[in-house]
Amino acid sequence: MQRNTTKAFVLACAVGLCGFAAAAKNHAPPWLTAAAQEQIPEYPPDTVAVTLFEQQQITIDANGHVQTLHRVAYKILRPEARDTYGTLVVPFDSETKIKSINAWSIPPGGDVYQVGAKEAMETGISPDALYSDDRQKILSIPAADPGSVIGYEYVQEERPYIREEEWRFQQTIPVLKASFSLQLASGWKMDSYWVNYPESRPQISDRGNYEWDLTNIPALPHSQDFMPAFDAVRGRLAIEYYQPVSADDPVTWQSLGSWYGNLTKDSRQITPEIQQEVAQLTANAHTTLDKITAITNFMHSQIRYVAIEIGIGGFLPHSADVVFQNRYGDCKDMTTLASAMLAQIGVKSYYVLIDADRGVVLPNVPTLHVDHVILAIQLPPDVPEGNLYATVDDPKLGKLLFFDSTDPHCPLGYVPASLQDNYGMVVTPAGGELVKLPLLPPATNRLMRVAQFTLSPSGDLSAQAQEVRWGAPAEDLRWTLLDAAPKDRVKVVENFLSIFLTNFQLTKASLGNLDVADKNLIETYNFVAPNYAKQAGDLLLLRPCVLGEKELTFDPEKPRQYPVEFSTSTLDTDQFSITLPPGYAPEQMPPPVNISDSFLSYKSETKLVGNVLQYTRSYELKTAVVAVKDLPQLKRDFQAISLDERQLAVLHHTSP
Repeated sequence: MQRNTTKAFVLACAVGLCGFAAAAKNHAPPWLTAAAQEQIPEYPPDTVAVTLFEQQQITIDANGHVQTLHRVAYKILRPEARDTYGTLVVPFDSETKIKSINAWSIPPGGDVYQVGAKEAMETGISPDALYSDDRQKILSIPAADPGSVIGYEYVQEERPYIREEEWRFQQTIPVLKASFSLQLASGWKMDSYWVNYPESRPQISDRGNYEWDLTNIPALPHSQDFMPAFDAVRGRLAIEYYQPVSADDPVTWQSLGSWYGNLTKDSRQITPEIQQEVAQLTANAHTTLDKITAITNFMHSQIRYVAIEIGIGGFLPHSADVVFQNRYGDCKDMTTLASAMLAQIGVKSYYVLIDADRGVVLPNVPTLHVDHVILAIQLPPDVPEGNLYATVDDPKLGKLLFFDSTDPHCPLGYVPASLQDNYGMVVTPAGGELVKLPLLPPATNRLMRVAQFTLSPSGDLSAQAQEVRWGAPAEDLRWTLLDAAPKDRVKVVENFLSIFLTNFQLTKASLGNLDVADKNLIETYNFVAPNYAKQAGDLLLLRPCVLGEKELTFDPEKPRQYPVEFSTSTLDTDQFSITLPPGYAPEQMPPPVNISDSFLSYKSETKLVGNVLQYTRSYELKTAVVAVKDLPQLKRDFQAISLDERQLAVLHHTSP
C-alpha cells in the first residue's frame, strides 16, 4: 500500500515538473540525439517500446573501487509503456553513491525536456526490512508518450564486497544496440561467462579495457504462463574480476566458498543461553532425529523472518546470540542460529547459498549473486532417512538434508518447491561445493480429493467433500489460508468452487492441522449445487468430474521458445461417487483416458455401479521442467485432460 502511494506521489510530482522542465531551452546529449535518429525495424503490433541504445561503462581502480556509467535510450511505441519506461529508479546504499543523474525526453516535434537529481525523489527500497540502508532515487521523466524518445544517464561509485558484475542485456522489449565495457586496473584479471546467448568476443585494448557490442537483441517473451524465471532464460554476461595471487588463479566455487566461510567463521559462537535452550528443547528427545526436529521446529515457531541488511550485512549474518536474543533475523541469520544449535547436539551443518529462482545458478558460472541462504544438515549414521526426502548423498560430506529456516510451512524433510532441482553452493571448511538439490518424488507432494455426491430427481447436487494435502500442495494452501483473516478463509473454498459451478451454496467448511506443518492439511466442505444435472426428455446429462482441473493452455499464435516449468512434481487423485435417483441406465459414458509419458501420467475412468456413478482419476507430474522438444506432446496431453474434465455422462431413464 505504501509503495503504491509513493508511486502515485512521484507521478503527481512529475506532472508538476513537466512545465518547469520545458520552461528553459534544453538540449539532449549527443549520444541520445544519435540514438533518437536510429531507424527501427518493423516490430509486432504489441511491442510497447524499443531500446535504441544501452551502455554500461565500468572502471575498476587498483583499490577495487568501481565507477559505473549507465546510459539508456528508449522509444515509446504504445501508451502502456509510459509508466514503465518513463520512470527511472536508481538503487544505492551506504556503500554505493550516485554521483550524477539526468534524464531527457524528446517528443516527436516538441522541445526537449530535462530533469535531474533535484527533481528525483528518494525512498526506501526494502519495505519488509526492519533495518536496511538500501535506498533508491526515483525520477519521473516528462512526456513519455508514444513517439517520444526517453533517455537517461547516471554514474554510480562503490567499493563492493564481492567482485562480480552482470550485464543483463536482454529485456522484455527488443534492443537495437547495447555496449558493455570493463576497464581493469593494471595487474587485475577477469573471467567472463555468457549465459543463454551466443558468446561475443570483446575488443581488448593494451590498457586493460574490454568492450563488448551487441546489436538487434530480440525481446524475451516472458508473458507466457509456466515460464522459467526471467533470469534463468534471459541473455546475460557474468564477470568475475580479481587480483591473482598466482599467474593462474581464477574464481571458482571453491574460492567463493572459502571467502564466505572466512567471512562467517565467528558467527556461530555458542552462548550459555543458547546451550540452555537446546538442553530444554531436547530434554525429552530420545533419538538424534528427535533432537534435530525439536531444534528445527523451534526455528520455525519462535524465530521470525525480519531482514536487517546494512553494508556488509547483505552477506555477513548477525551472530547466533543476537538472533537468539532478538528472536528474529533474515535467511542467513536464521540459518546461523539453526547451525549453532545443531552443533550443540553434535550435528554438523553448512551454509548453502542458493537463488530462490530455479535455473539462475549454473555449474559453469561461479557467483555469489544469489538471494537466499538455507542449511545443509550432515545426517549422522543413526538418523534414518525415512521421510527426510530433501536429502542428497554427497561423496565428500555424506548424506546432506536441506532445511529452510525461513519457511514455517515447509517441515523438516522437505524443501520449498522453488529450491528443488536447483543448484546451491554448500560452504564447507575446504571451500564451496556446488550441489544440486533433489526434486522430491511426486508422492511427497500429494492432493487427495474424495467426495460423495447425491443427485436429486430435479437435478440438484449435494456434496460432502474432503481434501487431504501434504508436501507442496499443503504448503501452498497454508500460505493462502494463513495470509487471510479467519473470517475470510471460507472465501478461499468459495472461490475454488466458483471455478467449476455456476450456482452453488457452501453449507459447511472446516480445516484440520492448519497450523501444524508436519501433519496433513485436511479441508472438509459441503455444498449444494442446484440444477447441476440437465434433463433432455428421458435423458440425464451431468459432468462426472465435478471439481478440479489440470488444464494447461498454449497460445497457438505464440509458439513456445522456452521450457514449461512447474513448481515441482506432484501426485493428485480424485475419487467421486454420485448417487443417482433410481431407474437410470448408461446411454453414453465418457471413455477412459490413459496417458503415460516420461514427464506426465494421467488416468481416468467413469462407470455406473448400481445407481452410483463413479469417477476416478490420477494425475502424476514427474518433473518440474519440460523441455522444448517435448512441448508438442505436453500440449496434446493437456488437451486430452481438458477434454476429459468437460466430458458428460448421458444416462436414460428406464421403464419402471
